[in-house]
Amino acid sequence: MPDSSEANIATADALTLLLHNQHAICAAIEEVTKWLLESGLENIAANAIGAMETLDKNAQGITDAIMRLRQS
Repeated sequence: MPDSSEANIATADALTLLLHNQHAICAAIEEVTKWLLESGLENIAANAIGAMETLDKNAQGITDAIMRLRQS
């Protein structure tokens, strides 16, 4: 069984990968949002902007957790 330090590193590494995926998803949503706005679909674009705001907010929480794991 791995010790706590090894488990923390593995968890932090996995969370880092998920965070990178989250950033990529946000970038893709941003591109779609630009297209929606250019197409005159402001209401749908507003929903996409809300999704990006949620991704951004949660990214900070994930980053904080990664830092705590790496420091322990």
